[in-house]
Amino acid sequence: MNNLTIVVYHYVRDLKNSRFPGVKGLDLDLFREQIGYIRKHYHVITMEEVIHSIDNQVKLPSKSVLLTFDDAYSDHYMNVFPVLDKHKLQGSFYTPSKAITENTILDVNKIHFILASVQDKSDIVSDLKHLLKVYKKEYQLQDFDYYYKKLAFADTTTAMSGAAGTENNYDTQEVRFIKKLLQVELIEELRIRITDTLFEKYVGMSEPSFSRELYMNEEQLKHMLRSGQHIGNHGYNHYWWNSLTKAEMREELDLSIAFLNKIGVDMNNWTACYPYGAYD
Repeated sequence: MNNLTIVVYHYVRDLKNSRFPGVKGLDLDLFREQIGYIRKHYHVITMEEVIHSIDNQVKLPSKSVLLTFDDAYSDHYMNVFPVLDKHKLQGSFYTPSKAITENTILDVNKIHFILASVQDKSDIVSDLKHLLKVYKKEYQLQDFDYYYKKLAFADTTTAMSGAAGTENNYDTQEVRFIKKLLQVELIEELRIRITDTLFEKYVGMSEPSFSRELYMNEEQLKHMLRSGQHIGNHGYNHYWWNSLTKAEMREELDLSIAFLNKIGVDMNNWTACYPYGAYD
């Protein structure tokens, strides 16, 4: 297989008229412009063409591009799918299936909307300082200053994208601290407890209700699948795959593969997009 350009999207929405204009996403008008540019200068290919190229050592067309969309946002059904369908283009959409089947919200998304709901991020930092003190004895935590010094300052050699990873070079110290503390540093049980507290305080919606607004449902995924879009595996819980034991990884794959099978994906050609880009 020759070189392939993969373009990765997350939120694609009318940001100016959104309830959460502070969410870092791509404005719908800019997405339409990008698709116009890509159609003019590149050859948009399907996932099936990629698989065929790899399996049969066949070269792809020159300047091939694969369009991918992570996290199964309702944005993708309402905003992205009509654009792709109009131009007879395929996108590959990667689903964190627990969010859809159990109406939960990915921790990374809770953090996005907490941040988007608070203008002064120092308010969140103050809350975290208090909560770390509350849970210090139960979870044997360090002092707040230890975590802030460790997490708030950029490591320019390992910066990751803000949409999928823990930080990027455009984040302030406060935002970097919030993301890294709640995505990586604390143990999962405590991260969930603290994130849920902040989500309730600043977003103020029930998790199931917000989840139904944020993500696609099974019928929407089936519709896109019937229309020629590719639906793939983005994990069940959206865990970092390089942090799981063999048994945990097997369960994560089994549950997410069962979901793909349920909605009608061709299981001879299923694909996976590693959450956070992390794999073992």
